[in-house]
Amino acid sequence: MSPTPSRWFALIVLSAASLMTILDGSIVTVAMPAIQQDLGFTAAELSWTVNAYLIPFGGLLLLAGRLGDLIGRKAVFLAGNVVFTAASLLAGAATTPGLLIAARFLQGVGSAMASAVVLGILVTLFTEPRERVKAIGVFSFTGAAGASIGQVLGGVLTDALSWHWIFFINLPIGLATVALAVRVLPADRGAGLAAGADALGAALVTGGLMLGIYTVVKIEEYGWLAGHTLGLGAVSLVLLAGFFVRQAKAAAPLMPLRVFRSRNVSGANLAQMLSLSAMFAFQILVALYMQKVLGYTALETGLAMLPAAVAIGGISLFVSARLNNRFGARAVLVAGLILLLAAMGWLTRVPVQASYVHDLLPVMLLIAGGGLVLPALATLGMSAARADDAGLASGLFNTTQQIGMALGVAVLSTMAASRTGELLAGGATQAAALTGGYRLAFGIAAGLLLAALVVALAVLRSAERDPAARQAAPSEPAVLG
Repeated sequence: MSPTPSRWFALIVLSAASLMTILDGSIVTVAMPAIQQDLGFTAAELSWTVNAYLIPFGGLLLLAGRLGDLIGRKAVFLAGNVVFTAASLLAGAATTPGLLIAARFLQGVGSAMASAVVLGILVTLFTEPRERVKAIGVFSFTGAAGASIGQVLGGVLTDALSWHWIFFINLPIGLATVALAVRVLPADRGAGLAAGADALGAALVTGGLMLGIYTVVKIEEYGWLAGHTLGLGAVSLVLLAGFFVRQAKAAAPLMPLRVFRSRNVSGANLAQMLSLSAMFAFQILVALYMQKVLGYTALETGLAMLPAAVAIGGISLFVSARLNNRFGARAVLVAGLILLLAAMGWLTRVPVQASYVHDLLPVMLLIAGGGLVLPALATLGMSAARADDAGLASGLFNTTQQIGMALGVAVLSTMAASRTGELLAGGATQAAALTGGYRLAFGIAAGLLLAALVVALAVLRSAERDPAARQAAPSEPAVLG
């Protein structure tokens, strides 16, 4: 696939699709009370408005990415957006809990198909290193924008109209994305199913990932040592182990293990899992802290977190590309992780009666480090991808992202709840106990970021020192360097 004059328009289309997917992941959380009241969800059922989306989304990314390489990334991207848009219409029109949950599952399927191949399309469009880094910065900006816009927009739409409109808003975006993608995304034929149609491998990895993510999202309900958690977790690990054994022996593997030969690819995916565990859990827990301890409304919480989105977006859009080109992705990643570490460290001392300007605003500004971390990780995570497996590398990168986010929320939420319970048993007030739990969670998040920093320093290399990246395509540039 050669660069085309319309590639910058294509970047806008890819970014819009990513914005829609990320926005949908955060916009629902604000509207959950209204959904529960209107449709009669029980407390246990309500969590499935989120889980029914996350499980297929995380479980299908790797398979969808490889299918993009085999049958064409444009075709998978278009199909994913069509499924997501149709499912959004179904979700907005839902009148029963079962119908909404089914629609959310289909949204997750569509999101996985579209998201899995986005980076693969992007890096084959932008082969010149400086342009490529700039494109990744723009793409990362939409991720930061989507997360915060979802929280604010969810509150506005739910209050002004109804919860149905948090799904209906996807319709014009989805239709416009499909219409423009047909015109501006270059066609790619793919290698054909015979080049990697490993049905057994597909079943093993999809089943293992979906079961694993289901197990993780239910940890808060069942506990870490419950038979439900340990049993299903063991089955998930067995399925995934079987998948890797299968890939080592299959004549046409779904995921050629050569993608892990690059220290940058392996290290970046591990660093992403650790750092996204901390960053996503921060977004959830700091919002809970502001609402449950400080008494903020949903809209006030979204607005309070807006500086973080602006900071991350501004850095990723206007600064990260220049720094990546000048100092290299590894150095920029290290700098961003240090800023995030400082933010989590600041939060470990957050008081029961906090001042937004003194106690929270500095954190929202230090979170700008995410604007350095996310583009640098994308650059390193795709560094050794070849033109014929860019979709696989993209799917892998998105899979570790989703696993990291799910694990982060499960671990930190569970630890926070446990600490809160201990403090309540010791006679602390509700607000003090909640604050103590959140402080512990932010401390664990700092530990995860420290681990990511160690990986960045010990495992990652500058692009020119990574042999796998140099060998990715002898006659054409590596997909990302």
